[in-house]
Amino acid sequence: MRASGRIGIVGAGLSGAVIGRELALAGHQVEIFDARDHIAGNCHTERDKDTGVMVHVYGPHIFHTDDTEVWDYVNSFQTFMPYKNRVKTTSQSQVYSLPVNLHTINQFFGKTFRPDEARAFIQTQADESISDPKTFEEQALRFVGKDLYEAFLKGYTQKQWGCSPTDLPASILKRLPVRFNYDDNYFAHKYQGMPENGYTALVDCILDHPNISVSLKTRFHRTQKQDFSHVFYSGSLDGYFDHEFGPLGYRTLDFERFEYDGDYQGCAVMNYGDVSVPFTRITEHKHFSPWEEHERSVCYREFSRECGADDTPYYPIRLVKDKEQLTQYVERANLETSITFVGRLGTYRYLDMDLTIREALDTARSYLARIAQGLSMPAYLHSPI
Repeated sequence: MRASGRIGIVGAGLSGAVIGRELALAGHQVEIFDARDHIAGNCHTERDKDTGVMVHVYGPHIFHTDDTEVWDYVNSFQTFMPYKNRVKTTSQSQVYSLPVNLHTINQFFGKTFRPDEARAFIQTQADESISDPKTFEEQALRFVGKDLYEAFLKGYTQKQWGCSPTDLPASILKRLPVRFNYDDNYFAHKYQGMPENGYTALVDCILDHPNISVSLKTRFHRTQKQDFSHVFYSGSLDGYFDHEFGPLGYRTLDFERFEYDGDYQGCAVMNYGDVSVPFTRITEHKHFSPWEEHERSVCYREFSRECGADDTPYYPIRLVKDKEQLTQYVERANLETSITFVGRLGTYRYLDMDLTIREALDTARSYLARIAQGLSMPAYLHSPI
């Protein structure tokens, strides 16, 4: 017999925390399980004891959104400080601004173009013989040409995904990162910022409700589902089914941490576009909190590789093989009852933080509306396919 109103949530990241909070406010008893020894998932932050720097333990997370409700939601739990992500890249022994903008174009080609001149010049670089780009490489060549592609996209993409850009679908390069002005703000969203005290403090505030209990270092097995009225599962979809159809493909990240006396690189993120450099980027974490002052610095060299069984998954690959397996897992999940798969791992989709929160809010509200009408909750509100 399932306990009435008792909700189980797997994962104490943003998905689980937001869903848990909304259901707790509605009077449900919520139990959250996480295999790690901390909350906040991959956006976990902690204050480094030696330097005082707020470190993004699993790599940097920058909040950006056009969703006013989501922005107001996170600001109700933490003060978000203004932050603009201005990325630099080292390519061919030069440093440039990203995304590719008018300054990058003029610097790279040794020109002094105005916007209309730069736009016309890039059109001459584009490979117009490619009418229907199928691959990442074709997409880039069609719109920016060989020189910019090889300097800023080819090597970085090869290192990030572990395969040739000719093997990646064109859809990965959805929006061509080229601007014909001097705007070097990496994101174009209305709201951009960082939580003043870090993301873990944000999640901790969301979880602060008497109807919520959190069990860390605790794995959830699907046999426990019978103990709850409903389960919201933000763990890996293939992991829930004990990899019945084989493991889904993910990329993981390794971080080579080092400290530095002073300012190591003068910016938060420095990409390395040359394939001869084994890491994809260096992140300097004190620059993610520019309202703070620190003499010493904490930096990460970031390496991307295929995710193994004991690794932390970051990016779903979603190539043909993965989509075939994914279809099998989704069909299997749809046979389940009293469970809904949510979040990046549960839906096998790359989700920015704002979309994660948006979907979590929508999921909680849908659940409350459905139970009020005596309806069941599906395995997916947001299908992975």
